[in-house]
Amino acid sequence: MKKIEAIIKPFKLDEVKEALHEIGLQGITVIEAKGFGRQKGHTELYRGAEYVVDFLPKVKLEVVLEDELVERAVEAIQTAAHTGRIGDGKIFITTVETAIRIRTGETGNDAI
Repeated sequence: MKKIEAIIKPFKLDEVKEALHEIGLQGITVIEAKGFGRQKGHTELYRGAEYVVDFLPKVKLEVVLEDELVERAVEAIQTAAHTGRIGDGKIFITTVETAIRIRTGETGNDAI
């Protein structure tokens, strides 16, 4: 099993969710986040004053899935989240040792 963590722009969430649904993924976790990468934020003008906005709004998706689906899921996220502009996000893939469904006690792939 693998865990995919994707940090994307908030307005791309629906497109990514639909893309993952189309390849057969049933469950995702979504967390609202703030952060910055290489762009290190930006400045904004508000009522004549300049403010530094160094933490930009992001969305973090987490998906745990079978190894066979990882490549298709990553491709779906990349395609749906891509804008071509700085700050499109990142995808991290890690190995999951086990998963346990609390309600039934199922483990491994049966739990996801």
